[in-house]
Amino acid sequence: MTVTAAVFSPALRVVRASARPLALGGSRVAGLLLLLPASGFLLAFFIAPALALFGYSVLTQRPDGVVTLPFTLAHFQHFVGTELYTHVLVATLRMAAVTAGLAALLGYPVALVMVRSNALVMRIMTIVVIAPLIVSVVVRTYGWQLLLGNSRSGVVNWVLLSLGVIHQPMRILYTETAVVIGSLHVFLPMMVLPLASALAKIDPQLEDAARTLGAASWRVFWRVTLPLSLPGLAVGLTLVFSLTASSYVTPAILGGTSAQMLGNLIEQQITAVYDWPFGATVAVVLVVMVLGINLASSWFLERRRKLA
Repeated sequence: MTVTAAVFSPALRVVRASARPLALGGSRVAGLLLLLPASGFLLAFFIAPALALFGYSVLTQRPDGVVTLPFTLAHFQHFVGTELYTHVLVATLRMAAVTAGLAALLGYPVALVMVRSNALVMRIMTIVVIAPLIVSVVVRTYGWQLLLGNSRSGVVNWVLLSLGVIHQPMRILYTETAVVIGSLHVFLPMMVLPLASALAKIDPQLEDAARTLGAASWRVFWRVTLPLSLPGLAVGLTLVFSLTASSYVTPAILGGTSAQMLGNLIEQQITAVYDWPFGATVAVVLVVMVLGINLASSWFLERRRKLA
């Protein structure tokens, strides 16, 4: 038995070694097969429509409405060369940036309370942050329309008039301010949750050490908490900016014709003007803008990880 084992042991080791790549290859094949449903779904409902959208943006629409050859870049030139459309682009960037900045200012205190409090307070704050996501965006936006009404019937104006703070109703609805307020309410959880996740990974002893060395609370936050939570802040800013820039319902209800965004412009060009190529051009501009912000955020996080 000992001689037989001694003879066949090297052979068995060779067979096992040769069988390992086969097993590894089988696991890779199994992983690829598991990815097929999700990949097929993304290909059919995301990649293919996106490519078709880009194709429409460089095609020509005949007078009878048929979109066909030849290829042209006239739609992009028309977008860049028309002041109205560039104004909508700048307004979209401005409202999205302001919303993301305010979300960061409001999100940090909420996230700090969620992370630093006891278990009961943490659960309550988590429910408060997540609960608005259960309600439809349309319902919440119409609620803000009632609150921000420009007449005396608007809740905000009624309260301020009753308290004597103002003497005439303010014009809040159908302005960029109303769009920012509504967007902030809708997308604030997208800032709080990444911030809370990043803050939870910070060792509280680092902040205690800074306080022990005499640093004020604001300096502890600026020199310790903020730098260590930058990954969560970058993710939150990217999410809020991207979602606000590409939103349609909130600016349509709260902005009206005075605070339009690119999403409203796309809807007008396709459903009202029936100009599919130019609507696709505006959509491509919006997609490129959002992808650019996401790529910049990814580059920042990767660069910071390498420097760390």
